[in-house]
Amino acid sequence: MLLMDTISDPIGGAWLVRKFSLGLVMPLATMSGNGGRRSSQINDGQTQETYVDAMRPDATLRGHLTFHLKHEAPHLELLSRLFSAQAFDPQELATWFNDEPTGQYVRRACFLYEWLTGKQLAVQAGTPVGYVDALDAKRVVVASPDKAVPNRRWRVRDNLPGSPAFCPIIRKTPQLTASMSLDVAALLAELGAEFGDDLLMKSAVWMTLRESRSSFQIEGEADKADRIQRFASVLGRRTGQGDLPLSNAALAELQTEILGQVTSLQQFGIRSSPIFVGEVHGYQELVHYVAPPPEDLRSMLEGLATFIDRTSGQSPVMRSAVAAFGFVYIHPLADGNGRVHRFLINDILRRDGVVKDPLILPVSSLITSDGTERRAYDRILEMISRPLMQSLAGHYGFGERTAYPDGITSNLKFTGNDSARHVWRLMDLSRHVSYLAGVVERTIKEDMRDQSRYMRRHAQARAAIKDIIEMPDAQIDRVIRSIEANKGVLTHVLAKEIPALGKEGVWDAVVSALKASFQSDS
Repeated sequence: MLLMDTISDPIGGAWLVRKFSLGLVMPLATMSGNGGRRSSQINDGQTQETYVDAMRPDATLRGHLTFHLKHEAPHLELLSRLFSAQAFDPQELATWFNDEPTGQYVRRACFLYEWLTGKQLAVQAGTPVGYVDALDAKRVVVASPDKAVPNRRWRVRDNLPGSPAFCPIIRKTPQLTASMSLDVAALLAELGAEFGDDLLMKSAVWMTLRESRSSFQIEGEADKADRIQRFASVLGRRTGQGDLPLSNAALAELQTEILGQVTSLQQFGIRSSPIFVGEVHGYQELVHYVAPPPEDLRSMLEGLATFIDRTSGQSPVMRSAVAAFGFVYIHPLADGNGRVHRFLINDILRRDGVVKDPLILPVSSLITSDGTERRAYDRILEMISRPLMQSLAGHYGFGERTAYPDGITSNLKFTGNDSARHVWRLMDLSRHVSYLAGVVERTIKEDMRDQSRYMRRHAQARAAIKDIIEMPDAQIDRVIRSIEANKGVLTHVLAKEIPALGKEGVWDAVVSALKASFQSDS
């Protein structure tokens, strides 16, 4: 990772960070500086730009803020911290506007100040001039063209994808552009062409159950058969159906179906208690992530819903990633956040029409397939949580327990809301999009292809066994499982259950037919 200190003569966003001691949690995507010659270097997803001295901005707020808005990917956490910094004087923006009332960069800066802070600058705006976009669509994901809203005060098109309460940023790097272009529908069509749509549809029930089981495995509850079946039922019935599950009522209904009625919770839906993600070592509680406070949750969920609405028609994988990871960072429920987080992956893909009913992509299955995949999932979650908690050292601890209306008692004491809000509401989810695109692609190309191949061979085995001995499908499946579990040996239990298998030559023929079916790729 590039460090701010590696730039000896910073300009643009890096200058603003240093000048106003902003203490960013999420690193600058682009760090610019002056040097002897023009150069560009990319390292671990960050770009370091070196400009010749002729490009040096004036050593003022307006000079470097103009440079940031013009030449760099906008960094909303930076701007949010800048506009709330003690050393920042809003009158500088007002003076800048009065000097250049038609300037596009000052109008964008003033609009973003009011949008991010909720405060109004003491200027007479509304100069009749052409509209400009708030964010550069070439650098970051913005609202779809028909969703941009003209702001007459600043003559700026509000094309931010979310709301001030929650507006994640997705940077359009070459890698991100490739990830967002993943054609899920085409990958599934290829799978259907290879194995047949009928077989793919028949595998839907299995895939739904597998996704449910793997989702519980991530939660450390893989042995909860009744809960696994209940969540599988929720996946099958509710994916892509009804209202987007981000309102209190919709979440309460979904949470009730996922958790069941036997729970310590006294109310379902948006929590009224503080929450952290962590673990207990002996008697010591370790905090990995503190979620936003209850009073912020409704507006943040509305902001997430705004993002889904304002990016309609754009990359389904991108929208799915933002919905899922945005939800889990908001963490609005007292229990069940992880399952709803993974439910939303399929829910958005279904709503966007790229995964047809009744298919469910078993993405959790890939995540839990081995230790490497699970660590990759944990690392992507830590992209926000780890640096945020490092920045909040000293702001959290434990004291007396307090009972909250949702039935939760907590002894968490947290004093970092004001600082954390700059991250909670304006997080960079770029890498999360790339991660999910990779998971979805591999799920279809590897997991679903392997399962489809197995099911095709299983169907061939059924047909071959029926040619030897007539049995119902359920009984044939019992025979197949016994052969696989007992390495081709006819057990006494199975021989007693199906005496015809003991007739001379029948069992050997059945075993041979099964082996031939599963050795075939046709």
